[in-house]
Amino acid sequence: MSILQFPEGFLWGVATSAYQIEGAWNEDGKGESIWDRFVHRPYNVLNGDTGDIACDHYHRMPEDVALMKELGMETYRFSIAWPRVLPQGRGAVNGKGLDFYDHLVDNLLAAGIVPNATLNHWDYPQALQELGGWPNRDSADWFADYARVVFDRLGDRVAFWATHNEPWVIAFIGYAWGALAPGICDYSQAYQTIHHLLLAHGKTVQLFRQGGYKGQIGIVLNLGHFEPASDSDADRAACQRAYEENVALFMDPLFKGCYPQTLLDWIGPHAPHVQSGDMAVISQPIDFLGVNYYTTNAISFSPRGLLKADSATISAPGWGRTEMDWGINPPGLAALLLHIKEKYGNPEMYVTENGCALKDTPDEHGFVADWGRVNFLRDHFRAAHEAIQAGANLRGYYIWSLMDNFEWAMGFGPRFGILRVNCDTGARIPKQSARWYSQVIAQNGVNE
Repeated sequence: MSILQFPEGFLWGVATSAYQIEGAWNEDGKGESIWDRFVHRPYNVLNGDTGDIACDHYHRMPEDVALMKELGMETYRFSIAWPRVLPQGRGAVNGKGLDFYDHLVDNLLAAGIVPNATLNHWDYPQALQELGGWPNRDSADWFADYARVVFDRLGDRVAFWATHNEPWVIAFIGYAWGALAPGICDYSQAYQTIHHLLLAHGKTVQLFRQGGYKGQIGIVLNLGHFEPASDSDADRAACQRAYEENVALFMDPLFKGCYPQTLLDWIGPHAPHVQSGDMAVISQPIDFLGVNYYTTNAISFSPRGLLKADSATISAPGWGRTEMDWGINPPGLAALLLHIKEKYGNPEMYVTENGCALKDTPDEHGFVADWGRVNFLRDHFRAAHEAIQAGANLRGYYIWSLMDNFEWAMGFGPRFGILRVNCDTGARIPKQSARWYSQVIAQNGVNE
């Protein structure tokens, strides 16, 4: 069987986030995050699960880095917990918190693994939430000040920096729907949050350039592929609105210096307040775009909701659905990457998350023969290769996730990891997918 070879220097890795794996939620001077507060309120998370201990990565970090090295990972994408570094979100620095990330980076480099750090993966400081949170314009400056603290300590050794992970989720699921932290249901706050997240991004990119730090800086967006459910005018118009809210609302400011006007007209009084000069700050050139791809979505007109649109994830022919009832659609990844190539100037891209939750069944030794995950990854890798062959500027791929972890409001039910984590003992056991992925990395290619 022939191998689809990826370009020389293509980076293969895994991704995690701080709140989902670290635990130690109130140890060594760490401040409270909005997720600490959210999970400790009743009925916010399935089964009352919390990330208080999570995967205990805070205490087991060297073991986890050693496992990544054993599996041949070339790069590791992790996030930094803002309140672990700045317990009140601003002001006094927590030396022990910053030390943890310093040691993590050193361990990665000693293992030959390229560090890729995200500054904001949702765990915003609770102290700042009480001052208004992301809808408060001051958040942009608070964030840049936090970034400076981290850059000054780690900027000489980290190769890749992302400002935010999935600002769409923070804004809409956290501020518009209330299903995730901070649990607010207010569309006006959600759209203003988007603007301030993007403004914080732009100010941080400016700071990074002015500071002359090493490495590259970008942002990570969750960007699905969107298709109208039918050829009707109503479905096509609904699909355009959904696309603009999920993709163009973020990509247009970053790459074109403006918001999609048709969407702003549609949302009317909910549109964010933008000050003079903001868009120039937001559209600072970035070094890479992180693309988190999970689903392709069929959009149909609906009389309900602000967008008047219903979304359903759809599977490609021959594919079933994940444990979370998400459709599986590898061709959608190729379509998305090529869309970015054509519409947004083909920036340097990395797939920064892609993976699936399946019903893993361990044997008597705790081993999981997760061939479904192997098949999922194989076809997504093939789709990525197809996009590269068609000219997409894709430079690397990160699987979600290194290990089974706390899956936000779903608790510990869904398992995305290529390492199985025993929730009772914390033991990590590589799954079949981990061994298979090691072979992909070793040959820098996937079987046709």
